[in-house]
Amino acid sequence: MKYKSFSFNCISNLSPSLTPIIKNWGFFGVLLLFIWSCENKASSSQKKTSTHKGQEVIDQAIIAHGQHLFENATLSFLFRDKQYSARRSDAEYIYTRSFKNGSALIEDMLINSTDFSRKKNDVSIEIEKEWAEKYSRSINSVLYFFQLPYLLNDLAVKKIDQGIKQIKGENYYQIKVSFQIENGGEDFEDEYLYWIDVNTFEIDYLAYNYITDGGGVRFRSAINKRRVNGLLVQDYINYAPLNKKIPLSSLITEFEKGALIERSRIINSDITLLPNN
Repeated sequence: MKYKSFSFNCISNLSPSLTPIIKNWGFFGVLLLFIWSCENKASSSQKKTSTHKGQEVIDQAIIAHGQHLFENATLSFLFRDKQYSARRSDAEYIYTRSFKNGSALIEDMLINSTDFSRKKNDVSIEIEKEWAEKYSRSINSVLYFFQLPYLLNDLAVKKIDQGIKQIKGENYYQIKVSFQIENGGEDFEDEYLYWIDVNTFEIDYLAYNYITDGGGVRFRSAINKRRVNGLLVQDYINYAPLNKKIPLSSLITEFEKGALIERSRIINSDITLLPNN
């Protein structure tokens, strides 16, 4: 028995190496390959769509937070008695931290997350590699969270839209963020979830897990929102779950039940944002 040739779009791009298999299997073999190809194509299309949507939401959030103003500008703020700054340009970014240690003034500088240096009373001092890496992580962490969602457009960041979720009666885009190994830094295995208001595109909640310093899970709820020269600034209540292995997606339920433990408050003050000269 002969069969009419198939010209379905789903199998039009099958590898030439599958042609002999199609001929030997006959109609039902072709049908199975057709179904497999369509499902594979649909899965690929869905993944592409969710990635595209995730990028769109983050782009809108950056605008809503006014963080396009970071470009070619210097940001500074006070956090836990330490002064932080981030100076961004097309070529590089420079992070600084300064604080008093007794009668001494300590000034740290980190260039592009790799080049750390320290001064004590304006004199450069040598820092062991282990401590330089520890100080670098600390500075990066504080400035990373302050610059969200702006830094979610770094090359290593992968953003996936996971649909609309409701929190306390309000609708939010749930965006999953993970990192590629290349350019993802030593924390490339960390995962984040962001809940972004569907109307304002502001981040009201976020959660993340981490493996450094013993690992753990955190959930943050934004508080004290205000604008500084067009930049949306918000502080956070920092929570932890009882179970460190809880899925990030379950933290919203725990939060609404009041089952999370408050660990700290992320309060920033004396914020300035000035264009570079």
